[in-house]
Amino acid sequence: MCRVFAGQDPAGYRQINRSVRIAGHSTSIQLEATFWDLLDEIAAGQGLTTPKFLSQLYDEAIEINGTIPNFASMLRTTCALYLKGASPEREELEALKEIA
Repeated sequence: MCRVFAGQDPAGYRQINRSVRIAGHSTSIQLEATFWDLLDEIAAGQGLTTPKFLSQLYDEAIEINGTIPNFASMLRTTCALYLKGASPEREELEALKEIA
């Protein structure tokens, strides 16, 4: 049962630091390689670079929630939502249908 998880390529969970500019400040974010791959994919799907996507995501989350206690954790859960089928286009279309 666990072989598919236990036997995964260690490169996928290797920690990678990336420096990005968030809210006008340069910061370093450490995530596993698999999460960076997913964030790159999500950003590309939005027609954005990953740094631009992260900055926009941060700004929108602050606007909605007022604070982000742990941005790296938020990025991981963003990836989980994406894998579960959430997409900005689908979510925004659903919201527009509810308004109409």
